[in-house]
Amino acid sequence: MSEETVAISPLPPIEQTEAGQRILIIDDEAAIRESLETLLMLEGYTVELAINGEEGLERIEHNSYDLILLDLALPGKNGLEVLQLIRERQPALPVIMITAYGKVDNVVEAIRTGAQNFVQKPWDNEKLLADIRSAIGRYRAEEENAQLRRALKQRYSFSNIIGKSEVMLRIFDLVAQVAPSRSTVLIQGESGTGKELIAKALHANSGRRDKPFVPVNTGAMPTDLLESTLFGHVKGAFTSAISGKKGLFEVANGGTLFLDEIGTMGMDTQAKVLRVLQDKRFMQLGGVHEIQVDVRIIAATNVDLRQAVREGKFREDLFYRLNVIAVDLPPLRNRREDIPLLANHFLRYYTEENSLPERTLSPDALRALVDYDWPGNVRELENVIERGVVLSSAPVIGSELLPGHLTGRSYSTSLLEHSPDSSLFDILEDIERRIIIEKLERCNWNQTEAAEQFRIPLSTLNQKIKRLNIEIRKRSKE
Repeated sequence: MSEETVAISPLPPIEQTEAGQRILIIDDEAAIRESLETLLMLEGYTVELAINGEEGLERIEHNSYDLILLDLALPGKNGLEVLQLIRERQPALPVIMITAYGKVDNVVEAIRTGAQNFVQKPWDNEKLLADIRSAIGRYRAEEENAQLRRALKQRYSFSNIIGKSEVMLRIFDLVAQVAPSRSTVLIQGESGTGKELIAKALHANSGRRDKPFVPVNTGAMPTDLLESTLFGHVKGAFTSAISGKKGLFEVANGGTLFLDEIGTMGMDTQAKVLRVLQDKRFMQLGGVHEIQVDVRIIAATNVDLRQAVREGKFREDLFYRLNVIAVDLPPLRNRREDIPLLANHFLRYYTEENSLPERTLSPDALRALVDYDWPGNVRELENVIERGVVLSSAPVIGSELLPGHLTGRSYSTSLLEHSPDSSLFDILEDIERRIIIEKLERCNWNQTEAAEQFRIPLSTLNQKIKRLNIEIRKRSKE
């Protein structure tokens, strides 16, 4: 299980129906209270009444309201004093002041204290209702966003992105704020930091959550295939086009298209993607009619796009179109306090997946995890934990089950682990097997990448894998 494949469950939205909206009227005149109560109840609001500031404050202390209608001239505590106390207790709660005395200094003081609006008696019903709807709408939106942020911080994760470090909490806040918007987002970070999971979280917590989330790894395809994949083609557009096919821009219509590894995209394809971002329309390969789409673009890269622009490898205009909002994911070595949380998360998952009893990490194993620099980031940590769970036969996973490069163990020590009857060939073969497995784990079981790091042909590595009976594991997504 990679961090990217965890199911995402968006937080439920706050109900926006008027029937659930509660308004408190604080006014000492019975006729005013009754008139406002009748007007608001006819509009579907739930209304409660208070005859003075003290009673109003008592009700606010024990009940939840969406808006307060507050008279300025109250007996005892006047409206401005009550407003000040409301602001101290519930800073965001909208308050509309009502008074027969529309003096400028009263208006200024009420607004300065935090009133949303100021209505003079006798009021215009339609204008008052419009002001109430506007104030409640803003309050509900702000409350929903605040509720989401509180929930994120309480559980140290956002859509199963795990972390309690300050940098991750800031990212949770940013994702919560950006998700509902239509803005293009550029996610930047090293390989294995969880860029696709951030993209899924943005989609799952947006108004597009019921529409498709379509990921495409733009770095894994040649240019011709990528353009056909993104834009589609008509029958006969090229030799093998025996039928027409929709592109992913069209498949993602109404939803989100996630362009991963966009830094590897060719310049011609970049120009076509730029046009879709600008005009919301494109043509299929071989087509003559434009197709209009409503797609939110989220792009990700593990390369420095600014540097790529300077080197002429990436279009500057596309970069600025993508970089409307940037989410910079830190490498795991820069948020070490999150490593125990992540390790325990993966421990729970892999023990359940393998139907094993609960496993824990020994203090020395955990210390080794925290001290390691994790060039493969969260994905590498996950692979290490999976390995430890599978190889362990005891409830506690010790450092001896961690790869040697984490603990600083030399491969020469493995000589002591073989029986005296082991031949030199057997010992060397075992060491070679361990080295290859550890390299494959660090490369997320990507044989091509591992061969490049070993500086040997891919065919040679594949021959060794076959000879040493190494079982290739399924790659987790980036």
